[in-house]
Amino acid sequence: MAHSLEQSCTALKLEYDSCFNSWFEGYLEPAVSASASPETRTKYSKEKADEYERKCGKIWASYRDCVRKAVKEKGLDGLLDQARQENPLKEPPQMPRPS
Repeated sequence: MAHSLEQSCTALKLEYDSCFNSWFEGYLEPAVSASASPETRTKYSKEKADEYERKCGKIWASYRDCVRKAVKEKGLDGLLDQARQENPLKEPPQMPRPS
């Protein structure tokens, strides 16, 4: 795994990467069987989102805050704001529903 933008954030990054990878493996394994119906998929997705928040949410928030602080201290926040204005993220196009 790579180091973080800031040395002091690397331990949090590694902890988050490990948590996310473990959660994601569990998410992928039963995904095929959970796709039987839209209701089943919705229920499964909600359960996995709740599980992610319980297991990894606090770690992610701590890591994100550390990186945000480092970005500001390194003077990169202005560049990020400029990039967001020049190339804003847009919603993906809606997929057509099967008929």
